[in-house]
Amino acid sequence: MTSFLSPQTLKSWLHDGGEIALLDVREHGQYGESHLFYGVPLPYSRLEVDVGRLVPRQSARVVVYDSGDVDTDNVAIRSAAQLKRIGYSDVHVLEGGTRAWKEAGFILFAGVNLPSKTFGELAEHAYGTPRVTARQLAAMLKSDHPPVVLDGRPLNEFKKMSIPSATCCPNGELAYRVKNLVPDDSTPIVINCAGRTRSIIGAQTLINLGVENPVFALENGTQGWFLEDLGLEHGSSRRYKPDAGNLVLLGAANQLAERFGVPRVEATTVQAWASDDSRTTFLCDVRSPEEFAAGSLSGAQSAPGGQLLQAGDQYFGVRGARLVLFDDDGVRAPTAASWLRQMGHDASVLIDGMSSGLAFPAAQQPAVSALGSIKPHELLALLPTGKVSVMDLRSSVEFRKRHITGASWSIRPRIAELLKPESAQVVLVADDPLLAAWAASSEWPSGALAPLLLSGSIADWEEVGLPMESTPSEPADIECIDYLFFVHDRHDGNKEAARRYLAWETGLVAQLDGPERQAFRLPMTPAESRNEDELPDRSHSL
Repeated sequence: MTSFLSPQTLKSWLHDGGEIALLDVREHGQYGESHLFYGVPLPYSRLEVDVGRLVPRQSARVVVYDSGDVDTDNVAIRSAAQLKRIGYSDVHVLEGGTRAWKEAGFILFAGVNLPSKTFGELAEHAYGTPRVTARQLAAMLKSDHPPVVLDGRPLNEFKKMSIPSATCCPNGELAYRVKNLVPDDSTPIVINCAGRTRSIIGAQTLINLGVENPVFALENGTQGWFLEDLGLEHGSSRRYKPDAGNLVLLGAANQLAERFGVPRVEATTVQAWASDDSRTTFLCDVRSPEEFAAGSLSGAQSAPGGQLLQAGDQYFGVRGARLVLFDDDGVRAPTAASWLRQMGHDASVLIDGMSSGLAFPAAQQPAVSALGSIKPHELLALLPTGKVSVMDLRSSVEFRKRHITGASWSIRPRIAELLKPESAQVVLVADDPLLAAWAASSEWPSGALAPLLLSGSIADWEEVGLPMESTPSEPADIECIDYLFFVHDRHDGNKEAARRYLAWETGLVAQLDGPERQAFRLPMTPAESRNEDELPDRSHSL
């Protein structure tokens, strides 16, 4: 039997100090248009694949929601039932979804990574983070003493577009790499990202660590640069040297952690936490993905420090959980933890990090029966007979780019709608066999012929001669519920989309209610100590 919650009850739960996993189970495009501030995106199409990582403790308090309208296919109720089926014991549904939340007088938010982006705006105000505009930076780069520009995003984002001369150094690496990237203490440093948050947090990280260089955030990042008609680079691969760290800021990082009350915990303590049925613990390796791939502690997840701050909902789905951070240098983990504490998280640093010998239980993934497979050349032979149909479960964007001619596109919540009544063999196309297996397990009509999964990749399909086509407008935009146009259009040469995005980002703080704002633990400015309701004026600049 489904347990329903009223919006008022859920609101009290979100601020009662207990752990809670608030899961928005709509597809990503639907989530990004309008969701709760603490909502963690976990689309129904990826539910079983990701829930064990995001919510590892099956006795945790879980609330799922959708829009409450027919456009989301009752995925909240369907997800709740599926979560119970795979072992979660304390699952509830927000009755009426986002529609009821809004009707109750609570705020809905657009976009993604809401807590971190809102935190960035508040941090800029609390610290008075110095910033430069795109035009100011352009002039500085032409001066006799140009700044070093460091891009605080991961390499894959940096390659898409970057400021000319910039070097990729994700925020989580700054404390460990900056001294190798700047020639002396007098050279100005400008930190940028695509928009605002990582520019602000990256610059303030260096300031909090006490670097002597003049440090600035680039206002509005690459979007601000683009809006000023300044040229961006595309495909650049300039980055820090992965094998060149620096411990000069080790003492400063430890002092910073102490300043914000970051606990240091022994491996034995974390092992005891792992068996605590009343609390959830996440073990986070904040080093680079390459370092993680080369070897990490058992049971840890790769959570590069900068991205852990920027997109925490991709790494932990339980509000109020313990976050245990570690590295192998003693610099990166305490620096990241100092910010997580200010964001209101229970973050600790593992003593001795990689050398601690900690063995942590890995997140458990529920099991599902694998689908039978069909090889590309076998499908090629069957297509002319009309005895087979192809259903593509990849992203709508990838489907538009290239897919098997005649294939239909679908997404898990809507599979049943597209199945034809005849008994043709359905062949599924998917990037992840598990996604296809779970979709078939829950959505396939009883008694229908079980689907097969096409093996290989798109290159394999083309090699054997499977006919391929592109359909730039199919599926239609309204059907692409897995794609958030609001976020992505700003990087596609659409200036108006970029302006709207930046206006959205700077307007986030004004939408917070009291409990949401009080959950952050930033230092107060003198003005705020007199009036805690004052909003940021963002007047500080170079």
